[in-house]
Amino acid sequence: MTTYVYAITDAAHPLRLSGVAGVGSPAAPLRTVRTEDLCAVVSDAPAELRAKRRDVAAHQDVQERLMADGSCLPMRFGLVGPDDEQVAAVLEEQHDTYTQRLGELAGCREYHLKVTRDEEDLLREIVRDSPKVRRLHDRTRHDSGAHDDKLVLGELISHEVRARQARARTDILARLAPAAVRIEDAEPTKHHFLIASFLVAREQAAAFSHAVRTEAQQRGDHYTFRLYGPLPPYSFV
Repeated sequence: MTTYVYAITDAAHPLRLSGVAGVGSPAAPLRTVRTEDLCAVVSDAPAELRAKRRDVAAHQDVQERLMADGSCLPMRFGLVGPDDEQVAAVLEEQHDTYTQRLGELAGCREYHLKVTRDEEDLLREIVRDSPKVRRLHDRTRHDSGAHDDKLVLGELISHEVRARQARARTDILARLAPAAVRIEDAEPTKHHFLIASFLVAREQAAAFSHAVRTEAQQRGDHYTFRLYGPLPPYSFV
């Protein structure tokens, strides 16, 4: 039977998991794999494991219970080892890394932030602020055959969009950084110019949420801030 891994803790963690069950149907009972300094919370892995709502919730419930009592390294849904012996071997091999990371994550949770800006508002700003863009915009609007000018205009606007989004991303991260322990900044997408995960100490959670709300209010209605959390610190494991 393969071994499903939920999280790694230090050996002193209280592991109060009474009443919490694992993945699978019927739900697999939890157990631990221990070394001298570390502990992995595991169960038997179901023969067929899929990201069903019940199993995802069970996975998260185990981690939430562990994090309520101390530091843990939450594993992503679906992590399976060959058996308990191999899990123990990995704990031994990665002892220093896991111990260091447990210390870094102690008392912290993850918050995930996505920010978008209304595209029309950004384009209006670019046209307003750039005389060259404005001239090309006016020229191409009245001349349907100005193909070269349209290409130049498109390149200019694309450059301005990227530059302004990069400045906004840098500014927002700089203002939120004081309330975070660490930040993982992901690549922007077509819809979100800022995607970032923040590792936040429990005592700084209110200050961080307030900083996000303040930044959103100052940016105005043309920006949309979506904050998710607190979450297990997956991005920092």
